Amino acid sequence: MSAPTLHTPQTSDTADAVERARDAAGRESWAEAYALLHAHDLHPSRGLTADDLSVLADAAWWSGHIDESVTARLRAHAAFLAAGDHRGAGLAAWWLHYEYQSLGRPAAAAGWLHRARHHLEDLPPCPEQCFLAWTDAEEAAQHGDRAAALAAARRMTRLALRSASPDLVALSRQAESAVLLANGRRTEALALLDDAMCSVTAGELSSMFTGWLYCLALTQCMEAADFGRAVEWTHAAMEWCAPPWTGRPAEPRPEAGTETTTAAAPAMTPVPALAPASGENPFRGVCRAHRVEVLDLLGSWALAEEEARQACREVPVDCLESAAASFYAAGDVQRRQGRLDEAAASYAHAHELGRIPQPGLALLRLAQGRADAAVAGVDLALACQSDPHHDLLGRARLLAARTEVALAVRDVPGAARAAAELDALAGDVPLLRATADTAQGAVALAEARTGPALRLLRAALAGWLELRVPYEAAQVRMLLAAADRAVGDEEAARLELGAARTVFERLGAVPDTRRAAALLTGGKRHRQPGGLTAREAEVLRLVAGGGTNKDIAQALVISEHTVSRHLNNIFAKLDVSSRSAATAYAYAHDLL
Repeated sequence: MSAPTLHTPQTSDTADAVERARDAAGRESWAEAYALLHAHDLHPSRGLTADDLSVLADAAWWSGHIDESVTARLRAHAAFLAAGDHRGAGLAAWWLHYEYQSLGRPAAAAGWLHRARHHLEDLPPCPEQCFLAWTDAEEAAQHGDRAAALAAARRMTRLALRSASPDLVALSRQAESAVLLANGRRTEALALLDDAMCSVTAGELSSMFTGWLYCLALTQCMEAADFGRAVEWTHAAMEWCAPPWTGRPAEPRPEAGTETTTAAAPAMTPVPALAPASGENPFRGVCRAHRVEVLDLLGSWALAEEEARQACREVPVDCLESAAASFYAAGDVQRRQGRLDEAAASYAHAHELGRIPQPGLALLRLAQGRADAAVAGVDLALACQSDPHHDLLGRARLLAARTEVALAVRDVPGAARAAAELDALAGDVPLLRATADTAQGAVALAEARTGPALRLLRAALAGWLELRVPYEAAQVRMLLAAADRAVGDEEAARLELGAARTVFERLGAVPDTRRAAALLTGGKRHRQPGGLTAREAEVLRLVAGGGTNKDIAQALVISEHTVSRHLNNIFAKLDVSSRSAATAYAYAHDLL
């Protein structure tokens, strides 16, 4: 039998320090609590209770001392166990599972989860069991067992309501919302999520649960392509993350497409130590990484790139996926601005941190003229998605890129298949619907179905404008200009090209600006004679080159019926009745 541990009675000064630390923790002044408890704990004669060790673990985590947090949590678990407090020991064990999992130590995490179950599962219903139910829901969802995931989430909700803890109730509603969304029950899911976020934005929750819910909800909204909620809650999250002690004014909320382009920033470089400075909010970098995605869509590109750089300096070591997302988003900005080498470096950094940098890398390869690499990259990314419906926005972006790449290599059937899958995926979700209409309209244009192309592209443009997403709206205007010219409406085409060029110039999208300017100039200099459309002139050139209807159909990837219709229009406009006469007209008017 071991000798009993001897405790030296605390002096009034040391007891006062512990009391002040508890008060600081109650005010969530974590740096102050950490400093007091850390200094107190340096003296072996001064013991800390299990509860005080838990406070030290929390304070160390918030202050960026992850290793000390784990050590204090281990001591707290031992102290709870020695006192026969299985609820306290079970909660400490679950937190150790969470921290080890975040640190990339799955074996240790699994062991502590097993211990948490051992401590808590046979007890009467208690608040600590909410965490086990939450873990059960997430594990079941990862294994594709949606029924078990929903049952676990609802068990968590019952326990949370019984506990009357606002923290646990809000977290349980988010957990159930995530499972319902995965089950396709979008309306119910978002209603529950809105309920949980009311508690967050009203300031009713503790900091840990506030941070959790912002991170979980923002990820959930982006994956579900709910752009409106993502914008609203991203701004709210960054306001919550901003340290009140700096005296800085709140960061401005950018309006879509209103940012002035500044000189190009240097390429982002890897950040070797991704951890917050002592006393800073560990959720700030993670929330900022979500904000980067929102700013990117809103067209605030210079700010998005700067925020991405800042996020990589702020994210904790256990949230490297947020840094990867920031590097990826910066790569997208750099690619669209024509800074291809910098984009390649950013995508490489994202890949180093564990993210597949697609479809951005495929579109970069396409811009570099490496079409085969673009096709292979986006196809591999699509094949690697184990659950295409888990990340709707990610899947939609891959399919949109697959459509664009396929059209670039004249694989119209492949583009049509990708666009059709995207259309089925989109439903009535505004961001996805605008993406799908854009892809479907591009395919219809490639197939020379100008009527459907115009209808789809106008719907896409309306969708992007309503969402206030300027770059994609300008890209649709480029497609609309091509469709307008195909039906002979040069004035409409020039209006669309002019509007697109204005947006591209404001965003700093140099390659697109040049393309729009070239098409505007080309429209002035190369109006077709005889009232021919651009497509009709193309058909006439092939006729003059000796092509049969079948040859022309294959060259332009259209049907022979469409070729015949174009020829009838050509003959009527030029007032000729044979191929030879049409060929003579082509030579006479320099159409070859």
